[in-house]
Amino acid sequence: MDETELQARPLPLSERLRQIAAETGPERISFSELAEQLHSRVWGGLLIILAVINVIPLPPGTNTVLAIPLVLVSAQMALGRASPWFPSRIDRRGITKAELHKLIGKMGPFEARVERIFRPRLGRLTGPAATRAIGLVCMALSVIAGLPILMIHNAPAVAIVLFGLALIYRDGVLVILGAIAAVLAVAFDAALVIWGVAVIRYALAWIHR
Repeated sequence: MDETELQARPLPLSERLRQIAAETGPERISFSELAEQLHSRVWGGLLIILAVINVIPLPPGTNTVLAIPLVLVSAQMALGRASPWFPSRIDRRGITKAELHKLIGKMGPFEARVERIFRPRLGRLTGPAATRAIGLVCMALSVIAGLPILMIHNAPAVAIVLFGLALIYRDGVLVILGAIAAVLAVAFDAALVIWGVAVIRYALAWIHR
């Protein structure tokens, strides 16, 4: 990789978040302020930040709360907005610098290992029209991730993270991988719901014997 290509590559998201967390100012950063500081990577960055938390196991009900900002962001992507908007209550909640550091700790090592293989390619898959389509898919995944069902949020969150990385690195191959992950996530969650319903029916039948 030559020097020109290295200079053209975007700064890894974890590095940009580390810069934001290191800046002087309030401990809590609103989502609007965070979006402004993410600049051109705002959509991909917000998708990753909001989805990474959903990749890990969460207490029941927490996933529903965390899915609301994801639905808002992805819906605005689908509508083709230039920049995101948040209701004041959600915006003020934002994210703390301590939470940013935790996020960096989770995604930094992974991004450091794989970011060299990401590069701009298949540009039509990350253009404006494609971004709106990605937003629509991510909105559907976010709604699924917000359902109050144990473990249902993990698989959709992985697909959303892939789409976020695709937008940051303008990598169409990652869009394809994200689409595959989205299909697998829907299939997995459908199987999870079907299995859960079957277990509940069996338990009710056993109780009423």
